[in-house]
Amino acid sequence: MNIQELTPQGQQPEKWIERLARFGYAAKGIVYMIVGLLAVMAAFDWGGRITGTEGAFQAIASQPFGKLMLFLVALGLLGYVLWQFVQAIKDPEHQDSGAAAIGRRLGYAASGLIYSGLAFSALKLVFGRSSGGGGDGSEQQTATLLSQPFGRWLVAAVGVASVAYGFYSFYRAYSSEFRRKLKLSQVSANTEKWIMRIGRFGYAAKGVVAVIIGYFFIQAARAADASQAGTTESALQAIQQQPHGAWLMGIVALGLVAYGIHLEVQARYRRISP
Repeated sequence: MNIQELTPQGQQPEKWIERLARFGYAAKGIVYMIVGLLAVMAAFDWGGRITGTEGAFQAIASQPFGKLMLFLVALGLLGYVLWQFVQAIKDPEHQDSGAAAIGRRLGYAASGLIYSGLAFSALKLVFGRSSGGGGDGSEQQTATLLSQPFGRWLVAAVGVASVAYGFYSFYRAYSSEFRRKLKLSQVSANTEKWIMRIGRFGYAAKGVVAVIIGYFFIQAARAADASQAGTTESALQAIQQQPHGAWLMGIVALGLVAYGIHLEVQARYRRISP
C-alpha cells in the first residue's frame, strides 16, 4: 500500500497539505480579527477589551456553539503549523538560497512552534481547562527561558528577532512584496487595489505591535524579569497610554483587523505548492 492509497479518492497528499494550509490561514485570520475588533471597541468605549490570542479564544468559546467553533479554529491552527513545518523542511516556494534561506526556514520553524502552542491552548479551553489569563502565555515561557543557561541572552534574542520581524513587516507594507504570493488574476482591478491596501495597512500595524513586543522582551532580559515580557495585549496597552492613545490604539487595532482580513485573502488566493 502506498501513501496515495491512504488519501480519499486517490488524491495526492500534497492537496491535503494545501487545504490544511488554507484552513490554517483562515483560522489565524479569525483570531487576528477578533483581537483587533475587541481592541477597537475598547479604544472607543464600545465595550470590548484589550487582549491577545488567549482572550480571543475565550471570546470565541463564550459564544453559542463556541466550543465547536474554537475546536475548528484549533484544527485550523494545526493546519497552519503543518504548513509552516513543510516550508521549513522542504522550501516548496524555492525562495532563495544561502544565509537568507536558512534564516527564513528557521523563522518558519519558530512560527510552527509558536502556533502549535496556541493551538494546544485553544484545545485546552475546548476541553474545559483554562490556559490562563487573557495574554499569550509569554510570561511563563519567558520564565522558562530565563531559568536556562544564558537565559537572559535567549530572551534578548527573542526580543531582537521580534523587532527585526516588525521592521520586515514595515518593509512588506512599503514594498507590497506580498503581492507576488497571491493569485489575483481573476479578481477585478478595483478588488485587487483594495486587497493591496488592506494588506499594507495590516502589515504596518503588525510591525508596530511586533517592535513593541520585542522591546518588552529586551527589557525583560535586561531586568531578568519575566513579567516584563511582551504580548499583543501589553503592546496595545502601551500604545493606549501614549498621548492621544485611544486614537492611536484604535488605528493599530483596525490594522490588526485588516491583517486578519488579509489572512482570509491568503486562505483563498495564496500560491501554495507543498
